[in-house]
Amino acid sequence: MTATPLLSDLTTRAKAKAHSRSHPRPCPCGAATLTDRPDGTVVRHADTVAKAHAPDTAPIELAARLTLAARLPGVLLPPLSPTPVDLHGRLVTFWPYGDPVDPEDPDAAPWEEAATLLARLHRTPAPPGLPPMRGPAKAARAIARLRATTPQPATEPVLRAWASLPAWARAEAPAPDLPGRGAPTTLCHGDLHLGQLVRHPTPDGPWLLIDVDDLGVGAPAWDLARPAAWYACGLLPPDEWTRFLTAYRTAGGPAVPADGDPWPALDIAARALTVQTAALAIVKATAADRPLDDVQQAVVDACARMGSVPPELAHENTK
Repeated sequence: MTATPLLSDLTTRAKAKAHSRSHPRPCPCGAATLTDRPDGTVVRHADTVAKAHAPDTAPIELAARLTLAARLPGVLLPPLSPTPVDLHGRLVTFWPYGDPVDPEDPDAAPWEEAATLLARLHRTPAPPGLPPMRGPAKAARAIARLRATTPQPATEPVLRAWASLPAWARAEAPAPDLPGRGAPTTLCHGDLHLGQLVRHPTPDGPWLLIDVDDLGVGAPAWDLARPAAWYACGLLPPDEWTRFLTAYRTAGGPAVPADGDPWPALDIAARALTVQTAALAIVKATAADRPLDDVQQAVVDACARMGSVPPELAHENTK
């Protein structure tokens, strides 16, 4: 990976922050680049993580999200400072390091813990001034990237599935909240997947949610939509989906009814996450000049099926 001024200086900042916390003298610990993408660069040094957020990150919105994370230490990983700093025109935040989910050990995936954290988040009153949850906006950006990519045979069914979604799921209208509440007031993560959980303190601390970039008020079903979509596409075993859903309901999560069929509440968001996943799969496969793999093709196939199943009947075909 080629070092850029941002990456180099971010590494230096992470080292300085780490040493100011627990290493007053130079230490042998090396820095590790965890992520280096246009929408976010993350560097770790010892027990400290530094993140350069996307170039278009709004300072006021990020500050509101950081403040909330600091106030929910049992649900969200608290930042080391609630105030971001500027580095090469990017907002940078600092975090304690937590142990992530092991991708090589799927049987140990913390489905119950993830669901319980989500339920606790959804039940927390949203503070005034918190921006909207950015899940639908991310889905819309994925579609924009797909439209800017050379058309492939898989492109048309994905765009057709996208067009079938209601305006709120395409980020073209405000999201609905729970029935009878009017404007959205539910606190949502916005981008829930297993990579958004860490144990802190390491190695045996409790699981916590990370990544506040999409945090905000919105439709809580969105936070359950990715595992729901995986289940619907046959990519998540039924027992794991049941563990996740049962834990969410047991913890009083409001996104679905306490019993009975959850799919009417989840269908639209699950469809949107399926379309987003398929769009990004096509973009990446096209850029790499390779065919879709089996998992990616399964998601595209699910989009093709959406065109033949009305949303109000979709849950009957996902059992």
